[in-house]
Amino acid sequence: MKVILISGASRGIGLKVAEQLIKENYCLSLGVRNPANLDNSVFVNHERVLIHPYEATEKQSPLDWVKATVDKFGRIDGVINCAGILKKVQFEDDNEEELDSLWEINVKAPWRLTRAAFPYLKQSGEGRIINLVSMSGKRVKGTLAGYSASKFAFLALSQSMRNVGWDDGIRVTAICPSFVNTDMVKEVNLDPQMMTQPEDVAKVISTVLSLPNTAYIGEVLINFGLEK
Repeated sequence: MKVILISGASRGIGLKVAEQLIKENYCLSLGVRNPANLDNSVFVNHERVLIHPYEATEKQSPLDWVKATVDKFGRIDGVINCAGILKKVQFEDDNEEELDSLWEINVKAPWRLTRAAFPYLKQSGEGRIINLVSMSGKRVKGTLAGYSASKFAFLALSQSMRNVGWDDGIRVTAICPSFVNTDMVKEVNLDPQMMTQPEDVAKVISTVLSLPNTAYIGEVLINFGLEK
């Protein structure tokens, strides 16, 4: 039975991914800042689930989480990096603190987590890394330079992970949705029901996760409307 780590699993897309995969008989290791946020979920006391504290800004946190996962399940077959933040840092803003936060959580955190799990993904022979990037990592339509820059960097990191892990059977996919109906975009002036729904992104991730090494998908672009 394959073992999948999911960061940001207590809300938004990460939560929907976990709910989708638990129905498909994966073993899940869920990294969350506050495990109590899952107290009333289907994951509590589930024999195929480990809920573990994960602080994206702390260097030791992913090491502890990976160790606990291997101690419980004996293997790691996939990492799904869903944790991320949105800060409204524009090009002319002098806001180094928020810019550093974007880089720390959107780039360095998935780098550290995936690096910690990489030896086990190699051992799997069919290791999977799925990174929740964004359409903002493919093109820039607005003025949020900080967020877009962090997502372009995350896409570059995804491609580098792919190049390093390919010969060991590791496949890396960047999921690039536009607006998804989650708390992150609650201030956007759009009808939430017109946006892509998080459970639909979860279905896409499930499909990518299930494909063999010979059916590799490097990027998935998801949008709720036609961009012009």
